[in-house]
Amino acid sequence: MSEINYIGVQFKPIGKTYSFSLPEGLEVQRDTRVVVNTVRGKQIGRVTAVNLPQPENPSEVQAIERIATEEDLQRKAEITEKEEEVVAAVAKYLRDPGHEGVKVVDAEYSLDYSRLTIYLNYETGIDFNPRNFIRDVSHMFKDCHIEVRQVGPRDAAKVISGIGACGIEKRCCSRFLTEFSSISIKMAKSQDISLTPMEITGICGRLRCCLAYEYDFYEEARAKLPKKKKMVKTPLGEGKVLQVMPLKDSVLIDLPEKGPREFTRTELETGVLEEKNTPIVAKDFSFSEQDEDVEVVRLESPSPREDRSRGRPDRQDSRQRQSGQQRIENIRDGQRPTREQKPSNNQRQDQARNSSRPSRLSRQNEPAQSQDQRKGNPGRRRKSRPYDSQSADKSPKQE
Repeated sequence: MSEINYIGVQFKPIGKTYSFSLPEGLEVQRDTRVVVNTVRGKQIGRVTAVNLPQPENPSEVQAIERIATEEDLQRKAEITEKEEEVVAAVAKYLRDPGHEGVKVVDAEYSLDYSRLTIYLNYETGIDFNPRNFIRDVSHMFKDCHIEVRQVGPRDAAKVISGIGACGIEKRCCSRFLTEFSSISIKMAKSQDISLTPMEITGICGRLRCCLAYEYDFYEEARAKLPKKKKMVKTPLGEGKVLQVMPLKDSVLIDLPEKGPREFTRTELETGVLEEKNTPIVAKDFSFSEQDEDVEVVRLESPSPREDRSRGRPDRQDSRQRQSGQQRIENIRDGQRPTREQKPSNNQRQDQARNSSRPSRLSRQNEPAQSQDQRKGNPGRRRKSRPYDSQSADKSPKQE
C-alpha cells in the first residue's frame, strides 16, 4: 500500500486552507489549480502547500478530482462575473423596507452552476427569516439550489477590505490573516493599552486582531518580573511595585520616604545597583564678538504689522528696516555704529509726530486768516433773514 500525500487547497485569495489527498500517481506543485468536490459542489482551488502531515481524521479528507484545464479556468472567470451580478441584485432587493440591518457580503456559484451560496451579514436579534428570503429571490436565480449563510462582522470586513484603524493601506484580515483567533480584553490589559473602545476595537466593531501579535512576548516578559502591588526588596530597601514595564525589563517601585524608583530585573536579583550612564550634554558652541575669525551678525525681527485700512506702508517700519540693513552693512564692513550715528527710537518717534501735526502758532493764526479772507472776498455775502410781516406788526406802540 502506497503512502497517501496530503496537500493544502485555498479557494479564496486570503482564505482558509483545507486539506485534500492526492490520487495515486498524480503529482502537483504549489499554485497549481485543481478541481475538488466540496459541500458546496465542485470548486476550483489553488494548491498552497504540499507534503502536509497526516491530519487527525484522515477518513474525512477527500481526494481531488483532477487538475484544472483551460476550459475550467475560463468557466471560473465567467462564474466570477455572474457572482458580481448576484451581489448587485441581492443588494438592490435588500434596500426595500423590512430588511434593515441585513447586508450582502459575497456570492459563490459551483463550477457546474448547480448550487448558489449567498453570504449575508446580520445580527442574530434582527427579525430576518432566511427561508422567506430564499423564496423571494428564487425567481431571479433559476435552475440552481440557493443556500444562505450568515457571516460575522469580521468575515464581512475581510471581504469588503479597506483602510485599517491604524492607518495601514489594507486591513490585516484582507492581507495575510487566513483564520481569526480569539481576542480577549486580557490581552489589552497585559500590554498596558488604553481600554477606551476607540483604541482597542477595529472597524468591524470587535477587538482588534493585532492585540494577539505581541501578547505572548509580553506574557513571557511579565513572568520574569514581580507582579503589580507586590512588596519586594531592592538595593535601597523594601517597596511596593507600582508599574511593570516588560519592554524595559524593569519595574517602578515606591520606596518609603524616597518616592518611586525604577529598578531593572538584574538589580532586584543581585541586590546591586547598576551604574547609570550619564546623559551626554551637548556642548554650547557660543561665539564672542571679539573673535576675529568669526563674523557675528544680528538680525532684528521687524515689528508686527498692524491692520491698515488704506493699505499705506508705515513710515516708521520702513525706517527701522532701513536702519537695520544699514547696521548689517556696517558690521560686515567692520564698522560699528556709535550712539551719535544711531538715533534712538524715541527721537524717531518725536520727529514723525512733529512732522505729522501742525504747530501751535499756525493753529492760532488760522482763524484770523480765515476772517480776513472772508472780509476781503467780495463775492461772499451774508444771508439775510426773511422779512416777517407779523413780527413787524407786533412792535410796541408808542404812547
